[in-house]
Amino acid sequence: MFGNILLLLFLFINIYNDPADAQKKKETLLSEKLTQMMEWTSKRSVIRMNGDKFRRFVKAPPRNYSVVIMFTALQPQRQCGVCKQADEEFQMLANSWRYSSAFTNKVFFACVDFDEGSDVFQMLGMNSAPTFLHFPSKGKPRKSDTYELQVRGFAAEQLARWVADRTDVQIRVIRPPNYAGPLLLGFLLAVIGGLAYLRRHNLEFLFNKNVWAFSALCFVLIMTSGQMWNHIRGPPYAHKNPSTGQVSYIHGSSQAQFVAETHIILLFNAAVTMGMVLLCEAATSDMDIGKRKSIGLVMLFFSWLLSIFRAKYHGYPYSFLMT
Repeated sequence: MFGNILLLLFLFINIYNDPADAQKKKETLLSEKLTQMMEWTSKRSVIRMNGDKFRRFVKAPPRNYSVVIMFTALQPQRQCGVCKQADEEFQMLANSWRYSSAFTNKVFFACVDFDEGSDVFQMLGMNSAPTFLHFPSKGKPRKSDTYELQVRGFAAEQLARWVADRTDVQIRVIRPPNYAGPLLLGFLLAVIGGLAYLRRHNLEFLFNKNVWAFSALCFVLIMTSGQMWNHIRGPPYAHKNPSTGQVSYIHGSSQAQFVAETHIILLFNAAVTMGMVLLCEAATSDMDIGKRKSIGLVMLFFSWLLSIFRAKYHGYPYSFLMT
């Protein structure tokens, strides 16, 4: 009888202590994970992971931190040109978070290269790169945890908005200064100053209305095409689909645009403006044929502009000659 009582007491003590021991082990393991992740982040903003690291620090519990991972293929033999551009934007986002005053261990940034973690690609059933996934601190990734690359593009600002939606962490992207604009402006001012000095005895061209009108028109066309947006955001020139190899010059979202797209918009706006000028000239002359050509020029290029807007904003209600 006394032996049975001791046995029951022993079992009761073990049952009582097991949950506490398990919780203590869980906290210790989580602390070790956080310490290791913070140590890696202190050395480089984007943690490079292979299959073992991914399974231990991302898939295996416990975890109270989110991980944003870029799955890529950066090796030259993979011939993924867009992967390098996406990696630069991802590095910029991670650096902005690492050196931010609000930096915490709530979210980490990592990358898995195909040649270093092909087993991870197989585990997740992925066959394209680059791909951005968010692994939440609790539960499994949902559909919204996969970044819509084809819709949003891979600009660091767009990635920051997506991260904020998924983690409530606001990241202000800090881009390195771009000196191309000031240098170009300085060169232009130097040319104008040189011309004014060489023709200092004949400055009648400064009072030419056509020169000032053409300069103002060029400035308006440059601004309305989105060149300032490119200067601030620094998007790629175009996008090449890694799966099909198709090159896109028009971004599929109204929240972003490529450099090539601004050039196309600038040319179309210039063509519409030229058509309007020719139309005004034809209206004051007897050349009916010239008037018809001017109207055709305006209609054609304005239709192309509407088609671009419709392709970027799918709810855009207007189109003319094309859809």
